[in-house]
Amino acid sequence: MEDFTPHSWKLTFETREDEDHCDMAVHLDAGDRSLSGHGRSRRNPADPAVPQIGEELAAARALHDLANHLTEDAWAMIEQHSK
Repeated sequence: MEDFTPHSWKLTFETREDEDHCDMAVHLDAGDRSLSGHGRSRRNPADPAVPQIGEELAAARALHDLANHLTEDAWAMIEQHSK
């Protein structure tokens, strides 16, 4: 595999949680633009309280949301440059 070119992209995660919910925001600073994604997890009352599980699930959902925003942004740039 060829060497990768480094880029200065920075991800910042912010979390807010209580006993039953975890909200996660992930912010991408890509230098010339910034995007955010959001995710939330909820604990089933019948499940034990294990905070790390909720954080990981909320983070995965936030990253998935961010990936969708990146994809939409890329398609918009493709359309803009193909006109």
